Amino acid sequence: METNERNIGDWVDDRLASLNPSDEWQPDVPRALGQLRAQRGRTRRRRQTWAWVTAGSLAACLSLMATPITRAFAARCLSACVNETSWVRQILSPAPVPRDTVYAAETRKMAPDFKLPDAAGMPVSLADFRGKVVLLNFWATWCSPCQAEIPLLMEFERTYRDRNFVVLGVSVDDDGWKVVRPYLESRKIDYPVMIADERIPGLFGGLHAIPETLIIDRQGRIAATHLGLCTRSEYENDIRTLLDE
Repeated sequence: METNERNIGDWVDDRLASLNPSDEWQPDVPRALGQLRAQRGRTRRRRQTWAWVTAGSLAACLSLMATPITRAFAARCLSACVNETSWVRQILSPAPVPRDTVYAAETRKMAPDFKLPDAAGMPVSLADFRGKVVLLNFWATWCSPCQAEIPLLMEFERTYRDRNFVVLGVSVDDDGWKVVRPYLESRKIDYPVMIADERIPGLFGGLHAIPETLIIDRQGRIAATHLGLCTRSEYENDIRTLLDE
């Protein structure tokens, strides 16, 4: 046993001795530094490549989300999958734009005119309501925030009708009157509703949310813009301000 242990010990010593560098060996510092710099350069290039790939992918995603079709599809998925009272919807739904006051009169721009048929087939032109305060609401039957605020819009129409106030709805539903007309009847919506054609989003510089609501003054100028679901006070403050002008 002692002989075996001695032989193993000698073998270990011999192996360790063979690993020791000779006295003539000297480290090649410049070559080592060059290899280190080259390795760091390759690592940096890989990181830069991945950074550009990530940035490009993000830009592509953002550009896709900027299109109305993609936003509409996302909104449909959200409305179909998430209850309107859930915390997920509160996080994902577009937040309303708070406005304490309407635009100053000198900064308001004219609302583009359009003419579209209503549910009865009668042409409705925005210019026909000049002299009235108009709440122009872009909405869709599949949009839960739209569904939530329609009773409020109907109430505004009844409350302020005698003060030359009118609500106009423009649906962006792809299926048109096939889905909109039954919806109007079931909800008993009593203000004029039209179906947007392909020109409408471009006329208004693109729709940035559904619902999107413009409040137009008596001169036909856009006085306030609201994106997403808004509170009663947000709408009513703007309506009363314009009616009192």
